[in-house]
Amino acid sequence: MDTIASLFSFITTPVSWVIVQFHKVYGAIFGPNTGWAWGLSIVSLVILIRICLIPLFVKQIKSTRAMQTLQPEMKKIQERYKNDRQRQSEEMMKLYKETGTNPLSSCLPILAQSPFFFALYHVLNAIATGKTIGVINEPLLASARKAHIFGAPLAAKFMDSSDKVEALGATLTDVRVVTAVMIVLMSFSQFYTQRQLMTKNVDTTVKTPFMQQQKMLMYVFPVMFAVFGINFPVGVLVYWLTTNVWTMGQQMYVIRNNPTPGSKAQAAYLERLTKHVTHSSKVRRRSEKTIVKAIVAKGRDRNEFERKFINALNKAGLAAQADGTVVKSVAEATAQTEDGVETTSATGVGATARRQQPKRQSKAQRQSGPKQAGGTTSSTSLEKSDEPQDAKPAAAKQDTKPGSGTRSKAQSGQRKGGPQRPKSPSKK
Repeated sequence: MDTIASLFSFITTPVSWVIVQFHKVYGAIFGPNTGWAWGLSIVSLVILIRICLIPLFVKQIKSTRAMQTLQPEMKKIQERYKNDRQRQSEEMMKLYKETGTNPLSSCLPILAQSPFFFALYHVLNAIATGKTIGVINEPLLASARKAHIFGAPLAAKFMDSSDKVEALGATLTDVRVVTAVMIVLMSFSQFYTQRQLMTKNVDTTVKTPFMQQQKMLMYVFPVMFAVFGINFPVGVLVYWLTTNVWTMGQQMYVIRNNPTPGSKAQAAYLERLTKHVTHSSKVRRRSEKTIVKAIVAKGRDRNEFERKFINALNKAGLAAQADGTVVKSVAEATAQTEDGVETTSATGVGATARRQQPKRQSKAQRQSGPKQAGGTTSSTSLEKSDEPQDAKPAAAKQDTKPGSGTRSKAQSGQRKGGPQRPKSPSKK
């Protein structure tokens, strides 16, 4: 560890300068030689670094989701060219180039944070050995060596001997208890961060080897932190524990507000969004509009949770638009008009369409065509009602001729207002 940390000695001066500046602020509050002043200086250094790494964290999320989306295509390439490794690599690179993804983007925050981690380790190791480093001069070195966190010096390690610990003004029991608790917390926070990523923010509809690798890393990383943690100074444990807690909180926020499509987190998010939208009939936040816009753009490619969200909006009389907004649907507007005061006999296009629909005819009526069975003419025929009145007597005279297929109601012996007499052939 010392050899690796020495490779980043070029950044120890900026790191030590930042720690000293924070120490001036907290030293004025808690005292310059207290563990609170030096411990909070390290915590503030972590927060400052993580704030600067937020753009890389956002890029990491996008890259991880893009890689999850590409897993089915990557699996097809691996199966197609399983006997040709070179062609497989070429097709993989081509797929990355076409989709604009980079497998290394998911490691950017860790890679960018590593120099600061090793530089801090180098600074604390110099304090433990009593050497000045960076902007930490003799007075600051003496102050840092006196600082204790819950009885453990900042530069003490779990594996230090009792003589070395006593030289720092502490007991071996205090050092090992404090470091053991911090190592357990550090490993647990790492495990929980990875676990919530696998259980809540992974597309459950796609089973790929990538998910199996993530599950394996979920158990490997905490063990690695526990092994390496026994060789970390207390100050580095404070740094790494703060980093893990920040990552856990940051990931919880992302999972809650911008979940992976198809994951359990998306189901919970869309359920909350459905209640909010149906209650207020609009989408307020910009992030919510972005998600609704993406769901509308998918069309038939929506997953189960997204289809359920769209159906819930339709049942509430709402319709999601392409720009991410939500408006009242046409069906809801028609229903409100029909149930309201403005309802008339010709209200709405739907009502007119219903009145104009023709009645279903029986099989005998369809076969007989415009002529009615039994030689009678339908009284509800639209064609008859449109004929001029003066043409009816002429039609009646023509119907009296022998062999006429149809006759008028008067000649057929039917009464206009009363009961109808049985039909009988006309006598000439």
